[in-house]
Amino acid sequence: MPQVKMTVNGKAASGEVEGRTLLVQFLREDQGLTGTHVGCDTSQCGACVVHVNGEAVKSCTMFAVEADGAEVATIEGQAAPDGTLNVIQQAFQDHHGLQCGFCTPGMVMSAAALLKDNPKPTEADVRHYLDGNICRCTGYHNIVKAIMAASGQDVGAIAAE
Repeated sequence: MPQVKMTVNGKAASGEVEGRTLLVQFLREDQGLTGTHVGCDTSQCGACVVHVNGEAVKSCTMFAVEADGAEVATIEGQAAPDGTLNVIQQAFQDHHGLQCGFCTPGMVMSAAALLKDNPKPTEADVRHYLDGNICRCTGYHNIVKAIMAASGQDVGAIAAE
């Protein structure tokens, strides 16, 4: 079986995997990082979004061997070492951008990728970027509001739905 080595959330990670092992499986089952969720297994829901070499990817569509040598960031690596939430996580909390929480890790990771590429997105930009993420609880309004707030923009004018 192939051996994979990567850096996950700044720490060395390695393991033996079958060639068909998905990155999401490696992270959850071999590394114990269960914040990355498996929602659909078909790349439709976005619950499994992680960053690989700084790019957002759906980890249910990438083999672990494809991440060999890569820098991988998961939801567990987003908060500060003392547990303080990052600005996106705090905005999700402050603006009620979650309900059941199942989609939240993927939403936060997608939001981080969006804000890296577009630090001041419009509401339309945020909605377009989240097109590949499904939330069955919130209706997206507060998620969009949270991402806009995390970008430092005034969200007072965004009406409640």
